[in-house]
Amino acid sequence: MSDDQYDEFEEIVGAESDRDPDLAVIEAGSRTLRAQSGAPRGGELPGRPADPELDRALREVEAELAKRWPETKLEPSLSRIRPLMDVLGEPQRSYPAIHITGTNGKTTTGRMIEALLGAFELRTGRFSSPHVQSITERISLDGEPIAAERFVATYEDVKPYVELVDAQQPYRLSFFEVLTGMAYAAFADAPVDVAVVEVGMGGTWDSTNVIDGQVAVLTPIALDHTEKLGTTPEAIAVEKSGIIKPGARVVLAQQPSIEAAGVVLRRAVEVDATVAREGMEFGVLSREVAVGGQLLTLRGLGGEYPEVFLPLHGEHMAHNAAVALAAVEAFFGVGDDRPARTLDAEVVRAAFASVTSPGRLEVVRSSPTVVLDAAHNPAGAQATAAAISESFGFSRLIGVVGASAGKDVRGLLEAFEPVFTEVVVTSNTSHRAMDVDELAALAVEVFGEERVQVEPRLDDALDEAITLAEEEHEYGGAGVLVTGSVITVGEARLLLGKAR
Repeated sequence: MSDDQYDEFEEIVGAESDRDPDLAVIEAGSRTLRAQSGAPRGGELPGRPADPELDRALREVEAELAKRWPETKLEPSLSRIRPLMDVLGEPQRSYPAIHITGTNGKTTTGRMIEALLGAFELRTGRFSSPHVQSITERISLDGEPIAAERFVATYEDVKPYVELVDAQQPYRLSFFEVLTGMAYAAFADAPVDVAVVEVGMGGTWDSTNVIDGQVAVLTPIALDHTEKLGTTPEAIAVEKSGIIKPGARVVLAQQPSIEAAGVVLRRAVEVDATVAREGMEFGVLSREVAVGGQLLTLRGLGGEYPEVFLPLHGEHMAHNAAVALAAVEAFFGVGDDRPARTLDAEVVRAAFASVTSPGRLEVVRSSPTVVLDAAHNPAGAQATAAAISESFGFSRLIGVVGASAGKDVRGLLEAFEPVFTEVVVTSNTSHRAMDVDELAALAVEVFGEERVQVEPRLDDALDEAITLAEEEHEYGGAGVLVTGSVITVGEARLLLGKAR
């Protein structure tokens, strides 16, 4: 950033001092970052409300929620969410649900399920976490984030009941528990035909688990949140398989750990649930890279679905699509019939062709190409690195990495080492962000000092990475990948002008 740009940046931050200071820094950076070339593309996410009064009301709700236990602080039980559901009149019982857990791929799989159900003219509600840019993303109705007005109104509706439960408990409801209550209430109020619910962490004691999903989806299980869920895939699978309810249909993605898969299958037997396994009852029959995504042939529970275009990159996205299709088939009872039947293939194709997944291998500018991906653990990073190599073929790839403390950051960096020419380490504005000097020290150990640059501020890191990608006029073959954390990706998205 030049001296003039820096002065302008500081002036804007100062003028925004009456607002959230972290957001002021992001907004200032987005207005002073170098001029962009090439049109951004990808899914749209909500920005701040244009109406000042509505923006103020939303900020007040965000501030009240922020005073509660954050998502990283847990007391593993359902002892608070259950009484909240009780006083709210058990809203989660008023619609059927598809419940999703796993380590990676939950949000994208949920968005695919949502698109498929919507294409079959069902009204959907989707609850997901964390958000990329706006807290309102966490609660979606009919495939779109809930309007800010409705988010505020929902909070005001449940607030008296939340306070009632708070007064009766040793600990107040957490940030995530309140959001869960809001989502379930909003879905009942809409009303929705089906809820697509993603766990926050784990499964058994996750606050979303007061719902009885008639379909339980388990995406690949790997090591993450080990301090809370367990230190082996098998132990983590015990927690995650807790979403499987008696008589449910279970859709099990292909698992990297045989032991984890065994845990899920044993749980299904215990509660008399029916299991569909990727690679056995359903799966990806073929895939080929296509312009803007990939072309798939999927085998569902009732038969084949050829020529399915998915506008997302990477083999892992194809597997997410197979899991999503099987989940929707299971919801509609496909696979229970004799003779077998399939869903309308044209409707399935149209639904998958409409899918977006912001912050997941999302291209946000060109010349040079800048890609955002929210990989934040080694398994996710490995999938992203493979997809980047397959779908983009960069001759030179500059990484921008801002990670969260407490993660397996070394493992994440090691996954990206083969594909990054150089890496710019940085930090996002979250209090959970890893110290940039600690991150730099790890990066030097993995990449070597000559391949590592340090830019504490994300806007400067983006600027430096774009400059590096443009060196030697490599406009056609160079790229930038921003990764390491959902928060880093969300802030980069704002800096690069998305959803503004």
